Amino acid sequence: MKLKLFYAAALLCFLSACDMGGRVENTKELSREIKASQIKRVTNTQLVYTADEWGKKIAQIAEKSLKNQLGKTPEKAGELCKNLSSIPVVEALQKEYGVRVSLVGKEDITNTGLAAKEREVLEAYLYSAEKKMTANDNIQQLNDTLLVYNAPVAAESPVCRVCMAGSDTSFAVWRLVFNKKDIIRKLDAKQLKD
Repeated sequence: MKLKLFYAAALLCFLSACDMGGRVENTKELSREIKASQIKRVTNTQLVYTADEWGKKIAQIAEKSLKNQLGKTPEKAGELCKNLSSIPVVEALQKEYGVRVSLVGKEDITNTGLAAKEREVLEAYLYSAEKKMTANDNIQQLNDTLLVYNAPVAAESPVCRVCMAGSDTSFAVWRLVFNKKDIIRKLDAKQLKD
């Protein structure tokens, strides 16, 4: 009898020492991971539509964040414009959506690091800026795995004036590069539109 009581007490001590709180906290993360790894049927149209929606939202938030940072620390303007990841909000967006955010301008038309399609789109944006025409957002498929979303920055925006200073034409474009795999992982199959 005393032995059974001893084992029961030992078992009770062992169970009370286990960290059940950590398991509950990890449940949300595990649930999110399971949901992300579920098999989903996603069409190319749905991918483009999602990248377009996310691109609009991300470009607006990134521009607002950059404006705020430029207002707070104008002496760091050159660094902020070239390294957007140094802005906490932009860095969080990049992690959340698996997107690369950058700001491109006139000098990037000759940048061989960009795809030929991208340089052509930039030329069209520059032409629109020179003629004082309004340009719309654009999304291009770079290859089988990447989509690039471009959103022109208004010429009167502080982002355009500060980040692209020295250029005769005030011209800047948000460049957001999405990986299709990351889009699919983030998508909720129930929210997909046909």
